[in-house]
Amino acid sequence: MAVRFRLREVLDNAGIGQSELSRSSGVSFATINRMCTNATRQVSLDVLDDLCAALKIDPGDLIVRDRSRHRGPGDQRRS
Repeated sequence: MAVRFRLREVLDNAGIGQSELSRSSGVSFATINRMCTNATRQVSLDVLDDLCAALKIDPGDLIVRDRSRHRGPGDQRRS
């Protein structure tokens, strides 16, 4: 995956746990856990907005492009 979530790093830096973020954002613990482990391939803009509001950050603080794992031009992409 060329794009990944930085949620684990953001939570560690803020000293906040996944359960606490779930309570404060209204986003399920399972969704937060999948984002922390980069086990999800998509997230709704509403979820992203809820997390950013609870953490008082911008979406760009949660998502980064991992250039070391960039897909080549011949790789299959899902639509």
